[in-house]
Amino acid sequence: MIKLLVLDVDGCLTQGSVVYSSDSSESKTFNIKDGLGISTWVKMGLQVAIITGRNSSIVQRRAEELGVQHIHQGIKDKDRVLNEIIDTLGIKLFEVAAIGDDLNDYKMLNLVGRSFTPQNGVKYIQDCVDTTLSCKGGEGAVREMIEIIVDENDLRDKFLSVWI
Repeated sequence: MIKLLVLDVDGCLTQGSVVYSSDSSESKTFNIKDGLGISTWVKMGLQVAIITGRNSSIVQRRAEELGVQHIHQGIKDKDRVLNEIIDTLGIKLFEVAAIGDDLNDYKMLNLVGRSFTPQNGVKYIQDCVDTTLSCKGGEGAVREMIEIIVDENDLRDKFLSVWI
């Protein structure tokens, strides 16, 4: 059973764009359906980690809003951080599902029990993952991944009971 979701940010939780304003502030757009899926997973008592290569206060804020327990930013060696998280949680790699869209996610995606990429993930990542999703990054890909995992792990009733 999957106990931990690992999420990349840019290109998975967002469309992969970074917008800078004239005052050098940064903005990102997050999908609300992804957010509800993540917060529901957390409310079910399961774990979520964000492992991203960039640093952003916006990501920190969004993760905290959703109840994400493990937030790691500015990470170049995602597989090392993933191994640290699973050691801390006392789980195995086969109990982890991850989503990534580009080459810096490659090693991490090859370690986990279930791997995903958005529809617009780069070719090399599409070739290495278990599932290429129908949704693009920032357009519901994470929610699609969560619903697949929920169904594969017979958690649909528990997932729905959080809200219904």
